[in-house]
Amino acid sequence: MARLLMKNASHIVTCDPGDTVYTDCHLLMENGVITYIGPEEQQAEEVIDAAGCIVYPGLINTHHHLYQTFSRNLPQVQNLELFDWLKALYEIWKNLDSQVIYHSSVTGMGELMKNGCTTCFDHHYVFPQGQAEGLLDAQFAAAEDLGIRMYASRGSMDLSKKDGGLPPDSVVQTVDEILRDCQRAVETYHDPSRFSMRMVALAPCSPFSVSEELLRQSALLARDLGVRLHTHLCETKDEERFVRERCGMRPLEYMESLGWIGPDVWYAHGIHFNGDELRRLAETGTGVAHCPISNMKLSSGVCRVPEMLELGVPVGLAVDGSASNDGSNLLEELRVAYLLHRLQSSEKAPSGYDVLKIATVGSAKILGRDDIGSLEVGKAGDLFAIDTRRLELVGADLDPKSLLGTVGWKGPVDYTVVNGKVTVRSGKLVNLDEEKAAREAAALVRDYLSR
Repeated sequence: MARLLMKNASHIVTCDPGDTVYTDCHLLMENGVITYIGPEEQQAEEVIDAAGCIVYPGLINTHHHLYQTFSRNLPQVQNLELFDWLKALYEIWKNLDSQVIYHSSVTGMGELMKNGCTTCFDHHYVFPQGQAEGLLDAQFAAAEDLGIRMYASRGSMDLSKKDGGLPPDSVVQTVDEILRDCQRAVETYHDPSRFSMRMVALAPCSPFSVSEELLRQSALLARDLGVRLHTHLCETKDEERFVRERCGMRPLEYMESLGWIGPDVWYAHGIHFNGDELRRLAETGTGVAHCPISNMKLSSGVCRVPEMLELGVPVGLAVDGSASNDGSNLLEELRVAYLLHRLQSSEKAPSGYDVLKIATVGSAKILGRDDIGSLEVGKAGDLFAIDTRRLELVGADLDPKSLLGTVGWKGPVDYTVVNGKVTVRSGKLVNLDEEKAAREAAALVRDYLSR
């Protein structure tokens, strides 16, 4: 039996239903599962002295585009909003291949793990003509090499510019091609068991890049296969105008008409829902992945998170793509979310601790998982730890629950543990030669962008 013990932790912030915070105690994991939290001495094959550390549940990223890591910080798109931004970047993304996918996934997920993330959901929807094979396979290979819990999606686009959509022909596929590969991806990689390290959702890209037929068929197939549904929705006013003009409905009304509502559905962004629509999301248990930095970078708007939380809409946290975020740091996202909503909503804003719960138990809920997201006996051994015995955190541990939102943490965490295994130690990835990986990725970026 593999045992890992976090010993002498100063604080353990559990995010459990009682908001329990343990002080000066131990946390034991056996075969990847938490079996003890408390003051009594425990034995284990591997022991980490967590004296001075605050231990948190692993952060859960609910929306990403890892492939975009190799097209971030491009000067030509810095001042563009979503539609024009996409049109410019499609011309780069059409050159994606499995090698770019593998190394961009390693880069993005490596950064996530170094900042306390233990589960990554990725929305991959670009399958260039002639290079569509093996892309999801490359993502799962990268996740396995790093040791992160991976929730991938078989995304898709079939509505090209000539058919009234936004993307060019070079990055769209037919409905039949898409559905066949969706089924293959689920049958090959989706593991619905408790503590699964590999899961798959079906995720057509957006109402402006996907046909009505593909949305309808994807919903039917997902439910037949027992997997979840994800897409972008209500991200911009341009999207709203597109759907109104094309379909004569508001975006949520349109998606609901195609079966896209319910507790097995979550939307990325969800900025421009009206009050009635927020109540409808709450009634149906439909989730929203909140992406504050991306929403700010693309001037898309501010998601109505305080109202969502008050109504009971399931909300998770996400970084979105590295081309609209320019990073993969969920800790940064957490603090920005806290500050953004304080600015926007004052006393009605979520607290620092509320935002931590959005990034943990909230994110777990919209991914349909009850085995991750909090530190409790019987839950997965997914956590991270920050040593507070440093200048930057003097006095910050007065409220360990809120620290990550109010004060924030700007460097790599000291430890990240996934499935009871150490994946980050002293701020460095355990399963990767970071320097070698950075050299290889940098060379590939230059090659990719010159194609």
